Amino acid sequence: MAGVLDQLEIKFRLTDGSDIGPKTFPAATSVSTLKESVLAQWPKEKENGPRTVKDVKLISAGKILENNKTLGECQSPLCDIPGGVTTMHVVVQPPPLEKEKKATNQPKQNKCVCVIL
Repeated sequence: MAGVLDQLEIKFRLTDGSDIGPKTFPAATSVSTLKESVLAQWPKEKENGPRTVKDVKLISAGKILENNKTLGECQSPLCDIPGGVTTMHVVVQPPPLEKEKKATNQPKQNKCVCVIL
């Protein structure tokens, strides 16, 4: 019975309402590994998909999950039903545009403004 409790069935809900999964993961699985799984299973026909694990945010029970945590540490005793499927929401953070990158790389010019009262 302990082996069943150490396994969590998770499906990932994308922003358009479609799902990836459900798939079973051990409770010791890291959030980073979950993100890699989402990245590998991302539907190819979807536009604006994540390029790296850093582009993906997983939300469970209203909390953004940290990469270094495990599923067992993130599990909410109030929301998770034993033997049920846990739904995690997937948010893709779009990569910064080239113009924004160039703007941040340029040093700021100091401008002096004098006000005479």
